[in-house]
Amino acid sequence: MTALGLHLGLLLSLSCVPEVPREPGVVVVAQEQQATWIRNFNPLVPTSARWPTSAGVYEPLYIFNEATGEWVPWLATDSSWSEDATELRFEIRQGVRWSDGQPFTAEDVAFTFNMMKEVPGADLGGVWGFLESVVAGETQVTFTFQRPYVSGLQAISQQAILPEHIWSSIESPLLEQNPDPVGTGPFTEVSTFRGQVFQLDKNPYYWQELEVEALRFPALSSNDQASIALIRGELDWAGIFVPAVERTYLARDENYQAWFPTQGGTIFLYANTQVEPLDNPKVREALSLAIDRQRLVEVAMYNYTTPSRPTALSDGYSDWEDSSLKGWTDFDAQRAGELLDQAGLKKGKDGMRTLPDGSELTLSITSPAGWSDWVRAVQVIAGDLRNIGLDVQVKGYDFSAWYERVGRGDFELSLGWSEQGPSPVPMYKALMDPSAVVKVGEPSFRNWHRYGSEKAAPLFAAFDATPDPLEQARIVNALQQIFVDEVPAIPLFPAPAWGEANHTHITGFPSAQDPYAPLSPNAVPACLLVMTRLEAK
Repeated sequence: MTALGLHLGLLLSLSCVPEVPREPGVVVVAQEQQATWIRNFNPLVPTSARWPTSAGVYEPLYIFNEATGEWVPWLATDSSWSEDATELRFEIRQGVRWSDGQPFTAEDVAFTFNMMKEVPGADLGGVWGFLESVVAGETQVTFTFQRPYVSGLQAISQQAILPEHIWSSIESPLLEQNPDPVGTGPFTEVSTFRGQVFQLDKNPYYWQELEVEALRFPALSSNDQASIALIRGELDWAGIFVPAVERTYLARDENYQAWFPTQGGTIFLYANTQVEPLDNPKVREALSLAIDRQRLVEVAMYNYTTPSRPTALSDGYSDWEDSSLKGWTDFDAQRAGELLDQAGLKKGKDGMRTLPDGSELTLSITSPAGWSDWVRAVQVIAGDLRNIGLDVQVKGYDFSAWYERVGRGDFELSLGWSEQGPSPVPMYKALMDPSAVVKVGEPSFRNWHRYGSEKAAPLFAAFDATPDPLEQARIVNALQQIFVDEVPAIPLFPAPAWGEANHTHITGFPSAQDPYAPLSPNAVPACLLVMTRLEAK
């Protein structure tokens, strides 16, 4: 029996769901499958600036709600643009306090962004590539851009805001582990922290009413381990892949819920364009043609999603998509082999391909070791690539190690997600914006594959300079064509937004019937919308 069969057999053997003791109002969450936790709540470092740090301890000015396509005011109550789209002003919410009781002010917002200018490594979104200044008034903060920049709302509004009275005295912000964070978020108090579990109790000064008491995060090293905990009723909220979810989970208890919409981002195979021969677009095209995406979604994803289209756009961007574009996402192993031949990657006597100079060609493909859906996906892809003569080895790492490696560009091929936003432009920017490209070895928050398109660069600037929907649509169409022509990354399938809930102890979760927010706790910062709606039974 395969490893997958053994795991699934174990899941199916759980014939009952035992009652798990817990304190009232504690929400037990599966998040970021890790073998052990490290007490680091620094929102400026990619490996720690994830949920619950960036949206739980800290909060943004606005939240983009992927489920509704709406912007939700949060630490700001309103925003307004200048007529020429070079200035964006936020009205800061009054009456908010930090978790140590100090008042939250406009100065905290300005401090956060100006500190990111002084410490470039903290500017994870590259906002100072287009910002000119950030100035606080009594209740307002004004962001002035170097040029018209209508994308500024997304770039600015979802940044986690830090307290000036804490971080202004920290000499090395990027090295700070921030073990006892002070934030404006709903859950800020570290009441328990061990390698195998930590708990955040609610902020005693939170500006909204909370109906639950704490979030608890057990360390679960893999999707399979998390699935077992989910089926046993040990978790209230999860964002994990569950195989055969109807049979293995939903059928076991009427309180169990799952919702996996595919309207957000896309899962890509990223090829490091700084590595030979992956710097050749014909080689990347060949890799894409060699992948049988239909089999991939059947074997690895249990048909929860569908094969990617040439534009890489998910269902949520269907109104933007140019459906006439044809590309290299259809399975064609023969054509893939022809392209590799043209690139000088000839087959040797053993049937494996070599570099043009005759030297050995080996590639590795990586993913987080605990993500069972991605692990199976890379195994399927590696098999497809071996079928066209490429020596491809699969490597897995614990999530934090994997995330750090791909961020530094220390990989050849890796699965990864895409940027999301109210239009396809954030995704294409992350894939093709030259200003997002950094040297291998330097951390990159979004352009892991180190690719920049000189053709796309002026289109990004043009999109940011116009509020005209028709002109924006024309620009997005042009970006789709460049993506198809240049093959910056290889789209695999729209990403299901994994979301599971157990209503036995906690209620108020969103669903397909009440889609007020994504159910997935990985939808940052929209998961704040869920945290503030949960109730204890």
